[in-house]
Amino acid sequence: MTEWKPRIGVVTFPGSLDDRDALRAATLMGGEPQTLWHGDADLGGVDAVILPGGFSYGDYLRTGAIARFATVMDAVGAFAEDGGPVLGICNGFQILCEAGLLPGALIRNRTLSFVCRWVNIRAERGLQTIAAGDVLPVPIKHGEGQFVASEAELDRIERDGLVAFRYCSPGGVVDDAFNPNGAARGIAGVRNDSGNVLGLMPHPEHAVDPDLGPTGGQSVFGWLFDAARARAASYA
Repeated sequence: MTEWKPRIGVVTFPGSLDDRDALRAATLMGGEPQTLWHGDADLGGVDAVILPGGFSYGDYLRTGAIARFATVMDAVGAFAEDGGPVLGICNGFQILCEAGLLPGALIRNRTLSFVCRWVNIRAERGLQTIAAGDVLPVPIKHGEGQFVASEAELDRIERDGLVAFRYCSPGGVVDDAFNPNGAARGIAGVRNDSGNVLGLMPHPEHAVDPDLGPTGGQSVFGWLFDAARARAASYA
């Protein structure tokens, strides 16, 4: 019997630069990658969607502000509303926030400088393959990664358990010393109320191949694959 492989759609916007990396990571993790275009009106029956990193539409106006109006985003929104798993990475996270699929917004780093280095993030709640408290080594590379929201909204995000990841030390200590961009409350990633949409600034697609370094990203892709598998089973 042939093993079921989730079909992972990766959207390419004008200015995307990590779409091929996401497609390769999906393959390495045992999925069947499928390229999606920003002008596509449907998702071609994929089991999960990734909005990759990059500089969609040159980051004009602000990051993700134009991409959220791309034709494909109507299909992504409908897919998410139906419970489909969606992962937004870096620019993809920014797009999801602009589209209203995730809370908060991403603005210029506190230092006003582009940051590119390995960091550690701590899972704040269980996400299938990721246990609360797990520390994942993953790289970052962004200029607009500072997560912000009003104090009232931040309190709601905390209260409803929507914080997925925080920047931390290798031992899991959350402190401003380990916050690379000034993100409010050290937030590196958030999820939606239903738990099927996840966004984070670090790049898990660059941390899945053990031949290239740490593999903290495998857990994030594991979450995506498990969510896709569970959804597919519910329709069987």
